[in-house]
Amino acid sequence: MVDEQIRGRGIQEPRLLGALETVPRHEFVPEALRDEAYRDEPLQIGSGQTVSQPYLVALMADLLELEGDEKLLEIGTGSGYTTAVLAHLASRVYTIEIIDDLAERARTVLDELGYGNVEVRVGDGYRGWPEEAPFDGILVSAAPSEVPPPLIEQLKVNGVLVAPVGRTLQDLVVIRKTADGLVRRQVDVVRFVPMTGRAQDDPEGENPNFP
Repeated sequence: MVDEQIRGRGIQEPRLLGALETVPRHEFVPEALRDEAYRDEPLQIGSGQTVSQPYLVALMADLLELEGDEKLLEIGTGSGYTTAVLAHLASRVYTIEIIDDLAERARTVLDELGYGNVEVRVGDGYRGWPEEAPFDGILVSAAPSEVPPPLIEQLKVNGVLVAPVGRTLQDLVVIRKTADGLVRRQVDVVRFVPMTGRAQDDPEGENPNFP
């Protein structure tokens, strides 16, 4: 997987390649799909959600430009696979999943595999995790129609946010927050499941998980 799908497509960062070689992707997919876990495609994990193809996980992690001491926020825990990769690359990972069953399953697998630098929360990722902000990096694994303003607010100056933005097809964007404002660039066209939740549909509405 790493040689053909990741290194072979231009990603060379040694720590990232090491993380991808270390994380047992098959542990994060349903047992019936374990034989397909390392193929270059997304896989269904239940509740209408998927685990992203390995190359996209690698690309998005690479775009965060991590050095190892960062505090990260991930929106859309899903299976927990991307979370595990990020846990090898950063000091601390806070991850939010809106679907209770997926969050509990991911928490269990991450705990069993010894990822003690990860904290999983059930909640609406649109509003982020304000009490743990600011974050050095934010990775969004579900597609909002626009970048949620609370996530920009919770990003440190010089921090990086990576997200798929749009409806059916999305622009994979990288946003760097500088002292003078935001610098945004588009990297690719991708397809992710949409971000869901009350705040995504009604940004002014109340949120039961985040006051």
